[in-house]
Amino acid sequence: MLGDHPMDVLLLATDLKASRDFYANKIGLQIVRETDYAVWFSSGNECRLAIGASTTGTADEQDRATWRVKDVRAEVEQLRSRGVEILEYDMSWNRPTDGDDIVRIKTEDGVADVGHAYAAWFVDPGGNSLSILQFK
Repeated sequence: MLGDHPMDVLLLATDLKASRDFYANKIGLQIVRETDYAVWFSSGNECRLAIGASTTGTADEQDRATWRVKDVRAEVEQLRSRGVEILEYDMSWNRPTDGDDIVRIKTEDGVADVGHAYAAWFVDPGGNSLSILQFK
């Protein structure tokens, strides 16, 4: 069964060199494999993040990957110290399944209380939206 095996997340990048630098030097992931068209990084246990070269990149603005952390505020500070821009949000929308249920995301110093967790967001050089999450 597939549930018994590790899974890799694949993100697309139009500038593979910039993305390689971002994940290795700013995020702090270790490179485990590299070719002319992709770079694989280790990220906790047997998880891996793969960045693949693309001519179009990513058009979707939704989160493409999320890291589960113990202290989201400490991770935000570490990322900022490495030059990663943490996004600030103040927005609301109606939940698609129930038009009367309004969802609001408002960050304070880069961190939002999303109900079940604290979250922060940033974007990689390929335009991929990424997040870090600390469950309550």
